[in-house]
Amino acid sequence: MKLSLMTLGDLVTDPVTGYRETHAERHRGVVEAAAAADEVGFHGVHIGEHHGLEYTFSSPPVMLSAIGERTRRLRLSTAVTLAANLDPVRVAEDYATVDVLSGGRCEVVVGRGNFFVSTYTLFGQKIEDSHELFHDAVELLVQLWSGKEVNWPGSAHRAPIEEFVLQPPPVGVLPLWIGGGASESTAELAARLGLDLMLPSAFGNPEMFKPVVATYRERFASYGHPHEPRVGACWHVNVGETSQAARARWEPRYRAYFELMKEIIPRVNPDPPAFIRKPFDFDFLTTRGPALVGSADEVADRLNTWSEMLTTDTNLLYLDMGGQPAGEFRDMVELIGSRVVPQLD
Repeated sequence: MKLSLMTLGDLVTDPVTGYRETHAERHRGVVEAAAAADEVGFHGVHIGEHHGLEYTFSSPPVMLSAIGERTRRLRLSTAVTLAANLDPVRVAEDYATVDVLSGGRCEVVVGRGNFFVSTYTLFGQKIEDSHELFHDAVELLVQLWSGKEVNWPGSAHRAPIEEFVLQPPPVGVLPLWIGGGASESTAELAARLGLDLMLPSAFGNPEMFKPVVATYRERFASYGHPHEPRVGACWHVNVGETSQAARARWEPRYRAYFELMKEIIPRVNPDPPAFIRKPFDFDFLTTRGPALVGSADEVADRLNTWSEMLTTDTNLLYLDMGGQPAGEFRDMVELIGSRVVPQLD
């Protein structure tokens, strides 16, 4: 099992200390934590992308370039790149540049981002077009990162491309993950194109994603791809020296994160899924939900359990939420590296 950091860049006042990091501190803290993760055996780092919200990270390729200069082995990735909202040529160029600068360490997780209806409005798009926009973008990215000349007939949302060769080309075939699993079409797209699947498992009871994984693996095999598929998942995590200390420290911050969601949701989506509207229940979330909290032994045991159930190869850990101080963030990274990673299957 491979472990990677995941961060979305939520910016809230820490309910424990009363301190609110600046935008610069929030960005720099992730770079420092990623450098620590590289030293203690993490596989990668995944940076989120949002626009016009209380998530301050809007430019993952810039952040990944900074992290790439501070690290030697860490895979540089996203959570997720909003492929439906961005021009695919620009996306391909940006992440190919990260790949070149880092010596071939970049891989990208793309998502449709349809939960954030406001982002489509911001970019002058219609949410009803999200499926077509996303499918067009993914198909084009596969071609653009192939290193071959691209001729594309165009669509209702994108002009044709003629005799175009990406500059710079990535070092090799740039790995591409499809972020999703709530819709059957997303898993089918990943399977058909031979791409990896990253589950949005932080959004509910992990068991609900078992049928998605089974369908994806079955469809992937049916297309006869010459390589094995990879499945990833993401989790909310807090680890401490003892279970009691971790739970006591995290509960107010996890609650603050949920309060931020309750504030943002009405602005970004007029009709969110039912599970998003459920009240905050710390005990449920940390026993049967997507949150892993406790000692190193407890977190390792939960990771092994969920990974076996969902057959995941990679697990992303969202540690720095709800005002978590940068120092405690780095401490958890080091604790996971020294005491969680050695226990993973």
